Amino acid sequence: MITGHGGNVKALADRLQCPIDQITDMSSNLNPLGPPPGLAEFIKENIHRICSLPDVDASKTVHAFSRYYDIDSDRVIAGNGTTWFIYTLPAALGLKKMLISGPTYSDYRDACIMHSVDYTYSMASREFLFEPDFDRVSEMLSDKSQNIDAFVLCNPNNPTGSFADQKRIIDLLTIHRDIIFIIDESYLPFMDDAESISLVGETNFPNLIVLSSMSKIFRIPGLRTGFLCADPAIVKRIMAFYQPWSVNALAQAAVIYIFENNEIITPFIEKTRKFIKTEKKKFVNSLKNCNFIRFFDSQTYFVLAELKNKIKSDKICRYLADRKILIRDCTNFQGLSDNFIRFSLKTEKENKQLAHSLMEFNDIV
Repeated sequence: MITGHGGNVKALADRLQCPIDQITDMSSNLNPLGPPPGLAEFIKENIHRICSLPDVDASKTVHAFSRYYDIDSDRVIAGNGTTWFIYTLPAALGLKKMLISGPTYSDYRDACIMHSVDYTYSMASREFLFEPDFDRVSEMLSDKSQNIDAFVLCNPNNPTGSFADQKRIIDLLTIHRDIIFIIDESYLPFMDDAESISLVGETNFPNLIVLSSMSKIFRIPGLRTGFLCADPAIVKRIMAFYQPWSVNALAQAAVIYIFENNEIITPFIEKTRKFIKTEKKKFVNSLKNCNFIRFFDSQTYFVLAELKNKIKSDKICRYLADRKILIRDCTNFQGLSDNFIRFSLKTEKENKQLAHSLMEFNDIV
């Protein structure tokens, strides 16, 4: 297992000899307004469920997801977070070589390494604001000497925040029907009109797999819940690798609560989107006179920044850590370097605290 997903809050609290709750963690990508109203109370009231085995294949959870998105249940699998699918797909599909749209989440690469599957990257560049070069992707997929049989795209992408238009993806799917496309939509719910631009309900392509996370938008990463949507033939292949009781009892109950309480969840998601849009604009504007940093446009609530004036990520990360603020050093993202950091926005107060600390740093460098 490769480590380095965000910052280590406990390690920083130990170093500063302070309680963990005094650390402002802006390194992990979670909804600053979550979890949804009533969910914590529901979990407390249902704690007794841990005394019994959960549904062996999470079928009730699958049906709740299917009803919510109005798709056939035989196209859906519930898993122990989308990470479970990422690490299962190379083996379940017998992949030979994966093309990864980067720079991106390291687990796509790590899953290939775990199963001795070859991989390569199509790296987006800072000069083009990290927008994927789909012409280059198409060329690589067409090159039979490369032996690529799968393509993975995080959309919107972590850590760059870039988003690939649905039509561009469908064009690629149409041209490369012999390639399996894995589209990770973990951060899509934070975008306006996410429901209409999602590929979850796309049924015209038997080579399409869509991953959908509950962890980010609903801020329940510890419950480990995620879904995979695909053609029934692909679902059958993946289910051959499915482990019994993969989704725990509380996670199953929580997911059903979410999908069956639309009158609570829809306003919660709308409030989240509005809040993030407002806070992101205020945060970036508050740092317009910050000389050492350049922001890239993000379609979600985290923001990638490039450091200028020979400032390196370890220096600014250390400066902020000493002020009990944890951000993401992007050095270990393949395709980035120690010139990049990422901020995951939180409450208005915490965002102002971060902006103030960055301006203080700006004044002393």
